[in-house]
Amino acid sequence: MRTFRYERFGGIVQLERPRALVFVDRDRARALGYRDQERWLQPPPEGELGLLSAPLEAHLQLTNRCSAGCQGCYTGASPDGAPQEYGESDWRRVIDALAAQGVFHLALGGGESALLPWLGDLARYARARGLVPNLTTSGLYSDHELERLIGWAPLFGQINVSLDGIGDGYRQVRGVDGFAQADRAIVRLRKVHKFVGINCVVTRQNFDSLAEIFGYVKKRKLREIELLRFKPSGRGRRVYESLRCTDAQHRSLLPAVLKLARRHRLRVRLDCSYTPMIAHHRVKPELMAWLGVYGCAGGDLLVAAKATGALTACSFAAPTEVRADRIADYWQRPDAFSTFRQWRSSEEPCRSCDYLKLCRGGCRVVSAHTLHDAARPDPECPRVVDFRAQQPVRLHLPLVADASANANANAND
Repeated sequence: MRTFRYERFGGIVQLERPRALVFVDRDRARALGYRDQERWLQPPPEGELGLLSAPLEAHLQLTNRCSAGCQGCYTGASPDGAPQEYGESDWRRVIDALAAQGVFHLALGGGESALLPWLGDLARYARARGLVPNLTTSGLYSDHELERLIGWAPLFGQINVSLDGIGDGYRQVRGVDGFAQADRAIVRLRKVHKFVGINCVVTRQNFDSLAEIFGYVKKRKLREIELLRFKPSGRGRRVYESLRCTDAQHRSLLPAVLKLARRHRLRVRLDCSYTPMIAHHRVKPELMAWLGVYGCAGGDLLVAAKATGALTACSFAAPTEVRADRIADYWQRPDAFSTFRQWRSSEEPCRSCDYLKLCRGGCRVVSAHTLHDAARPDPECPRVVDFRAQQPVRLHLPLVADASANANANAND
C-alpha cells in the first residue's frame, strides 16, 4: 500500500513495506500511474528541490506535563504543564490541518504524552486522517499508565523510549534515577510491538558508553537507535556547557557509530544537527544526499508545535505567533520560519564549504544560544572550530590606548 503527494519536481511516495518516503521525478510518477495536475504546469526546479508543498512530518508536543524533573529537559516540563495547553479537540483540529496539507508523519511527545488519557484516541484519529503517528516516551510513569500505553501500542508506527545511559549512566545524564523504569517500559512495549527503539541524547558523560548502549539495544531486540545532539533548550540551557559533547567527541562520532552499527547490525538514525560532524569526514555530498542527510530541516522538511499549539520550525526553536492549525496560511508566506529558511552564509568557513547546501550552517538553536545570532555558523562544527583557531588574535587597541591614557592622567594628578 502506498500514498502519494504531488510536488513541483514530481511527487513523494509513502511506502509501508519497506517503510520509506521516496522522492520521484515526474516521469517516474507517471509510470506509477499519477497523472499531470496543476502543480506540474510549472517547469520542474533545476538542481535543488525548492520548498515543498508541506512538511514531511510534524512534531507535536502534546503536553508539557512531566514529573521526572530531568536536568536537561528540552521543554522545561513540570508536573503542572504549560499554561493554556491544547486539549484533545484542539489537537484534532491541528491534525485536520496537517492532513489537508499532505503531511505524512506525526511525532508525538511531551512532556510525557503517555499521561494523557486521550492519547490513544488521538493516535487513532490521526490514522483515520491518513497520518502515521509515532511516539516518544520516557517510560517514567505508573504501572497503570504503562498498561494503558501497551493497549495503544499497535496504533503507533514507531515507539521510541528515551534512554540516555545504562544503569547509573542514565542518572549521570538526566540527573534522575530512572533507568529501571525506562527499561521496564522497553521490555513490556517490545513484547507487543515490533517497532520499538530508543532515543539517546549524546553527551560528554555518556559518549564513552555508546558501546554499552548499542549492546543494550541489541540485547532487547529493538529496531533502531536514534542519536540526538544535546541542545540548549528548556532546562538544557542551564546545563549546556557541562553536558554538551567535546570537540574531540564530535569528530569521532561518525566512525564510532558506524563501527557499532556494523558490529550489532542495528539501524541508526542521526539527528539532523549532526550534519557538520558527518561532513567533517568528507563523506561525498552525493552520498549524503542519497542517504537523506540535509542538515537543519526545521521549517522545511519538518515543523513542530508547542503544548500551547504555537507553530515553530523545530521542537527546540522559539515559537512563532501562528497556531499550528493555521499552517496552510503560514507555510507559503515569504517570512515564514525566517530564521531557518532565510539563512544565508556570508561568513567563512561556511561560505566556501562544499557541504553548505546540505549542511545549511549546522544547528540554528546552538548558534542562537552560543553566539546570540542564529545566522552565524554552528560553533561546534569541526571545520568552524579549526577555522577560528587559525585566525589571528585581534587586540582591541583603542581600549588599551584609553586605559594607558587614563593611567598616565592619574599618574600626573
